[in-house]
Amino acid sequence: MRELVPVLHTIRDYDKSLADQLKRAAQSVVLNIAEARGNDAGNARARFSTACGSAKEVRAALNVATDWGYIETHKATHLDEKLDEVCAITWCLGRSL
Repeated sequence: MRELVPVLHTIRDYDKSLADQLKRAAQSVVLNIAEARGNDAGNARARFSTACGSAKEVRAALNVATDWGYIETHKATHLDEKLDEVCAITWCLGRSL
């Protein structure tokens, strides 16, 4: 998620609201994964699912930022690949319980 920080700052220069939403969604990914580790199987599965949903929200915010010209496409594409990995990992973790 560190790679997201400079992009987040760039987006904030154009659209504070979108940057705030993006930041909350990115934080939600990490926090839900952490919370899943301390829950029973059913709740952990739900937290992993929420983490993936938040990763998809990050992706959507990056797409909006790209479409509106706040960031360059190649930056969003690189981060999108990382978000795919997050979703794959959280899906696998949720199904392994």
